[in-house]
Amino acid sequence: MPATPTLETRDLTIRFGGHVAVNAVSCAFQPGTLTAIVGPNGAGKTTYFNLISGQLRATSGQVLLRGQDVTGLTASARTKQGMGRAFQLTNLFPNLTVMENVRLAVQSRAGAGLQLLQLWSHRHDLIEKADSLLDAVRLLDKRNATAGALPHGDQRKLEVALLLALEPDIFMFDEPTAGMSVDEVPTILDLIHSIKARGDKTVLLVEHKMDVVRSLADRIIVLHNGSLVADGEPAAVIASPVVQQAYLGLPADGSAAA
Repeated sequence: MPATPTLETRDLTIRFGGHVAVNAVSCAFQPGTLTAIVGPNGAGKTTYFNLISGQLRATSGQVLLRGQDVTGLTASARTKQGMGRAFQLTNLFPNLTVMENVRLAVQSRAGAGLQLLQLWSHRHDLIEKADSLLDAVRLLDKRNATAGALPHGDQRKLEVALLLALEPDIFMFDEPTAGMSVDEVPTILDLIHSIKARGDKTVLLVEHKMDVVRSLADRIIVLHNGSLVADGEPAAVIASPVVQQAYLGLPADGSAAA
């Protein structure tokens, strides 16, 4: 009997007026698997993420965590149940330092509250944890910089550090390398690969860069006009006529477009 998926959506749908942004999408996601969600601009990828993580309320359908219906739960309640989300746009405390941002996430995960000054100086284990996360995203040398003053690429790396600090069961990355230089991208890709390699985490990735998708994904699902149009192993999905036309802009025979 198949194991209960970590995450599942059943006929998940949202309408904005007469527009159906996500149309009855049903998918199940297992631990140890990285699923890339691709599709043209406006396909519904980020909206689907927002429905899963609770930023948007579904018009109909369900979101299940480990078989339990969480469709009515808030985003923060879903986070407490092990769902982690890194946003396409950075979601930081801009007036705090890099270290303060990470230490708050570490303290929260450890159940030590969100005090900026209390407890922290006495918890060397939490300090070491925060420093190790900053080192992992190559920001340790900027630990005292103000988060809002960081270049966009560094803000994205800090956001990944915050997500890692929460130690979720489900990692959701929305274009994690957007705005990064070519030199910065490998740091994030290596981190995502290491999360996947653990084998006990479920990873979802919205990504436009097909080289990133090919290097990381075990599975690709394709959204087009809000509907699920392809789902399977990367090579087969990328080669399918519907993806060649809808996503890559190629004719159905797969030859280069004129």
